[in-house]
Amino acid sequence: MHTKIKVLLVLPVYGGSLPIGTYCAEALKELGHKVETFNAPPFLEAYKALRSLDISQEQFNALEQNLVQLMSQAIYAQVEAFKPDLVLAMAQAPINRNLLKKLKRDSIKTAMWFVEDYKVFPYWQALAPLYDYFFVIQKDPFLSKLKELDVQNAYYLPLAASPTFHKKEVIDKEEASFYGADIGFMGAGYPNRRIAFRSLLRYDFKIWGSDWENDSLLEKYIQKNGTRITPEESIKIYNANKINLNLHSSTQTNNLISHGDFVNPRTFELASMEAFQLVDKRGLMDELFVCADLNNPRDDAELATFDSMESLHENIAYYLKYPEKRAALAKNARKRIEKEHSYTQRMDTLIQCISDTSMDWPSPAQEIQWPTNLSPEIKTKIETITAKLNLDADASFNLVTEELRRKTGELDETETAILFLEEWQKFYTK
Repeated sequence: MHTKIKVLLVLPVYGGSLPIGTYCAEALKELGHKVETFNAPPFLEAYKALRSLDISQEQFNALEQNLVQLMSQAIYAQVEAFKPDLVLAMAQAPINRNLLKKLKRDSIKTAMWFVEDYKVFPYWQALAPLYDYFFVIQKDPFLSKLKELDVQNAYYLPLAASPTFHKKEVIDKEEASFYGADIGFMGAGYPNRRIAFRSLLRYDFKIWGSDWENDSLLEKYIQKNGTRITPEESIKIYNANKINLNLHSSTQTNNLISHGDFVNPRTFELASMEAFQLVDKRGLMDELFVCADLNNPRDDAELATFDSMESLHENIAYYLKYPEKRAALAKNARKRIEKEHSYTQRMDTLIQCISDTSMDWPSPAQEIQWPTNLSPEIKTKIETITAKLNLDADASFNLVTEELRRKTGELDETETAILFLEEWQKFYTK
């Protein structure tokens, strides 16, 4: 697709898809598209304030829906100002059904990248049928379930990395001592991880991340009192460890290694950083990487995998002994990311998919030109405004008004008059 479009990318208030959304926004810009984001995280304090109230769960749910409604209205206001060709929502984005119906009425394409496990987060059932496009990180049975809900355009789109951000970093001795360990893990304290990690306490082992409270056995291994780790700090941690343990999350404790399907973002990010990882085998992993285990060694391997706790311990002992093996796999993994698994490639696929399946999309913008009989005084004022906005001297009326709406600070008399004319044009010349 060569046509450049305008995308409003809607971020969630918090959660794992928040950083993914920022990587997507940068990728879309890299592809030459015009991108605005709806920045939902500032609303987190309002959400926390609601949580702090001494009210029933039913009352909280009602207030939470009101907050989502407020954010949806704010998103629609940004849509009216920006006039995007596509509204792309990340998982957990504060978009409700009413907003999706409005956008469909206004003929604005909508898509969600649902980077969640459909079995854990079932809200997709209510929202997926209202999106024009629904991209997911799992295949069947999820795709079949979406088809049963009459979701016409559902597509598999695996996660990725941002090679310009997730990159190898040389760290000094002091940082290596603070962040590094023979085995390191960064992530939330899901039940399967809490139990699995109890068998690793004889190693030089560090755990980073949140939600590890009330675990006396793991307590001394948890770094920085279990505070959240920024994406920037995570790069230092990953680069400092000999082995980065990548155990996918599960709420089940009867099966510590879940043998699930989708591949988590950590897998791609570690690979992009050329950081060695030991990852549990997943159903969709062989489509994305060349995988190997100790029973099936491969010279072209990109990921070292395990499928049982016994296998995990065998792999740890082996790879701690052979640093050159760790380095070879990590280098191969980075090359694979650069070739196939960047967010730029994912966004290109997403936009191309919509373009290939949408008639007459994006709609050509109807440029409104300035009248030819303007007085020299008015022409001079318009030229001054276009120059201040860093636009070409022959910029259209539409482009000038679009940039004026983005301008911060007070508008002068001429700028105000131009925006008034735009409103007049919308209401009286349809």
